[in-house]
Amino acid sequence: MDNKDKQILEILQKNARTPLKIIAKEVSLSSPAVSSRIEHMEQSGIITDYRVRVNREKLGFHITAFINLEMQPNQKPEFYPFIKNEPNVLECNCVTGEYSMLLKVTFPSTVDLDEFIGRLQHFGRTSTQIVFSTPVEPRGIPIPEQD
Repeated sequence: MDNKDKQILEILQKNARTPLKIIAKEVSLSSPAVSSRIEHMEQSGIITDYRVRVNREKLGFHITAFINLEMQPNQKPEFYPFIKNEPNVLECNCVTGEYSMLLKVTFPSTVDLDEFIGRLQHFGRTSTQIVFSTPVEPRGIPIPEQD
């Protein structure tokens, strides 16, 4: 990956719908060259997918929370299918520390969140933090310049 690829990645992380023509102009390449580079990054697994960010509140999801879950490793074969089938789970991370899982979830109400936590506690003890605000939204990773 060279500096042109890194520039392309930075542009796509800000807006994956940026037209090839605009990317090409910003990185001083032709549109076909940019297209080829993007395709190569997709095939090599650097670019894994493209997503749309949605305003959850406008869709009625007013509660975002982080849930820590303490569970035993032998529960993973039952837990992973359960959590993958929960549409309100935005992320599930296996982490170090007192708790073994960290989940980011969104729900229309605290009643819905409470019902989910009740089902989640089948796997172990939980600790929940409800989000008041998000001063830094999810963003792309910084792409260091190559020497």
